[in-house]
Amino acid sequence: MSLKTPELNSMGFAKAPKDTRVLVAMSGGVDSSVVAAVLADEGYDVVGVTLQLYDHGAALAKKGACCAGRDIHDARRVADEMGFPHYVLDYENKFKESVIDEFADAYLAGATPVPCIRCNERVKFRDLLETAKDLDADCMATGHYIQRFMGTDKAELHKAADGDRDQSYFLFSTKQEQLDYLRFPLGHLKSKSETRDLARKYGLPVADKPDSQDICFVPNGSYAAVIEKLRPEAASPGDIVHLDGSILGNHKGIINYTIGQRRGLGIGGGDPLYVVKLDANNKQVIVGPKDALATRTITIKEVNWLGDDHFTDLTERVVAVRVRSTRTPKEATIRPTSATTATVELFAAEEGIAPGQACVFYDVNGTRIYGGGWITKN
Repeated sequence: MSLKTPELNSMGFAKAPKDTRVLVAMSGGVDSSVVAAVLADEGYDVVGVTLQLYDHGAALAKKGACCAGRDIHDARRVADEMGFPHYVLDYENKFKESVIDEFADAYLAGATPVPCIRCNERVKFRDLLETAKDLDADCMATGHYIQRFMGTDKAELHKAADGDRDQSYFLFSTKQEQLDYLRFPLGHLKSKSETRDLARKYGLPVADKPDSQDICFVPNGSYAAVIEKLRPEAASPGDIVHLDGSILGNHKGIINYTIGQRRGLGIGGGDPLYVVKLDANNKQVIVGPKDALATRTITIKEVNWLGDDHFTDLTERVVAVRVRSTRTPKEATIRPTSATTATVELFAAEEGIAPGQACVFYDVNGTRIYGGGWITKN
């Protein structure tokens, strides 16, 4: 007599949805609200949690910020509409220590950080995930546009079906044990309009709410203003120096410049010049011709490897790498130099590769994400 294998529910568990507790990370936006609504409608034991990451007073004054007080209110309204419990957790100190302080320090050091990656890695997928386990949740679901598939031996991370919405660049540092616990119910959708249609189907008050554009603690996209407030010394003036060593002018703080910048240098005349390096120690903005921005070799640190083999067992591996969130992946060879560091050699040179950005690994011929690392120099 053979025993029939229990059928798995949509979250991958061999039990009824009503017996499966899912913590949904709710930002107050349409994506996570739809995730919560769909799972509640399917009969799951949904618990909604919204994180207060930044000061209410500052956040309420700006629209489109993921952590605003209004967003907390919207998340609570969705939970009330769909009939599941909702909690707000004060993670303000955790967020400042894990994300904001490093963001400011990285800019002071001449890097171009990506705080949303650190927030996912250190706050949502570490601290909140532990809270989910404390609440006896079977898994945690988010509104990220990325896909999770079960491979032969473990869960795999794959790009979203909608390439325009794919958020894999911002989730490369997800650890395997986190991926085993996480679920991404929107990753298979082909367009954002499908998400909004679902929101309207459930009568959610956020169905037509605009997507957030700014980093939640950076109002109006003014990085320099925030960093100067956090680190007053950041506005120290210095020289704008050509690669040939000649001084072309002065600047009012390297935090006002980014690698690849052409406009707003205030040095006019002659051939176009671009920011090719930020020398924090000498308070110099280094400029040069466009071809000086091109590079083929990148050094990366804090490598998170999601492949089937051990990273240190690789001699080299050909992958596609994305060096900025807005770039398309390009073929490259990665060569591990330790368990957490590597060099990346691009098949064709790329411009504007900046320390502090992520270098994310993809399958050359498929959708799988193999992890990535942080660019230290090029």
